[in-house]
Amino acid sequence: MNSNCRNFYSLRKSPCLSSFLSGCSFLLIFLAFFVFSTPVLAQDEAAAGAANELAGDIAHGESLFKSNCASCHETGPNRSVGPGLKDVHKKHSFEWLVKWIRNSQAMVAAGDPEALKIYNEYNKVPMTAFPTLSEADVQDILAYVEDANIKAASAATAGASAGGGAATQAEGPSTLLIVLLGVLVVVVLVLTVVLLVVLNVLSKTVNGDKPEAEKTAPVGPGLFSRLVRNPAVLSAAAWVFFLFVIKNTLDGAFNVGVQQGYAPKQPIAFSHKLHAGEYEIDCNYCHTGVNKGKAATIPSANICMNCHGVIKRESPEIQKIYASIEKNQPIEWVRVHNLPDLAYFNHSQHVNVGGLDCENCHGDIKSMEVVEQRSSLTMGWCIDCHRTTDVNSKGNAYYDKLVQVHEEQGKGNTLKVADIGGLECSKCHY
Repeated sequence: MNSNCRNFYSLRKSPCLSSFLSGCSFLLIFLAFFVFSTPVLAQDEAAAGAANELAGDIAHGESLFKSNCASCHETGPNRSVGPGLKDVHKKHSFEWLVKWIRNSQAMVAAGDPEALKIYNEYNKVPMTAFPTLSEADVQDILAYVEDANIKAASAATAGASAGGGAATQAEGPSTLLIVLLGVLVVVVLVLTVVLLVVLNVLSKTVNGDKPEAEKTAPVGPGLFSRLVRNPAVLSAAAWVFFLFVIKNTLDGAFNVGVQQGYAPKQPIAFSHKLHAGEYEIDCNYCHTGVNKGKAATIPSANICMNCHGVIKRESPEIQKIYASIEKNQPIEWVRVHNLPDLAYFNHSQHVNVGGLDCENCHGDIKSMEVVEQRSSLTMGWCIDCHRTTDVNSKGNAYYDKLVQVHEEQGKGNTLKVADIGGLECSKCHY
């Protein structure tokens, strides 16, 4: 019996059970991390199968197209407000296109047959005139349209050859890995129950006819109740609760003024999902200051009238714009993203020089029916971005010397915003 007692106590006090459970827990966590961190498979972009026959600055043409044309036209063959622009340079001469883009109404008034055909086909809706676009600008736009169609055709060909259409993507962990994780969880639970049963049986066997005071307490509810009443456990629980309260109090204090998720109701129900998403209107078309000023600016009613002077005029929401113009009163839009006065932020510095997309800070605007503040816009959020974002130094001679010094000092191949003073207080506070 003494030998059995020693064996039982060695089993109770040995770290076998805790080691087993800790090992299984670690294995579960590792497997779960592996399963749910499996990257989503993506199809590589196919190389263009044909050369662009049009000479021009494609990047400049893209900027011009998104700022001036994307609200009414698509680069492909599909109709939008106006006709699709695929192969438009083959349907009309370059000289005719320049005249049409600069002043289509003058051509219609002059009785140009091609102009009249388009004007009548699209319900006599006049096209916005762009008299400031040069011949070089028109050439760049046409080069971009042709390049966009070449890339679309190459992507479609690559998708068809890979499996008859759209590329297959893995959107999460495989079913097999999920099943394996579930089986492992069940095995751990079963083994834990078996070990507890074995310990209870050994406890009853060892106790035998021993006096009540000398009996070893079985593993089970009785042990749990004693642990709950233990002063050390109660003290530890009190400290955990106290620290939890302190943490939540500090978190609440740091979140004062943070409006993440703020989505106010606007005076006019404007849908970014419809305009920027479905119709693919570029942000620069409405927010005209984003590339050249500190503020992106709120679009005036005149910009809305570029389209809605002839489109959906009977809509109650559009009538609110007309009422604002007639009363000569600005639309009182409710500001969503607002930094404190002590912080300086310049849109053109980030968008034009840094090359950042609107989605970097504002989230997926194209999917928002009502715009909301997706990012926290706190100082910590900005600093983290400066620490991880590469400086857009390509083609900018201003950064050549900085990049050279950065590489000579052995700080890596990429120049971060933090490396050029992006963490200095005076960058944002002045």
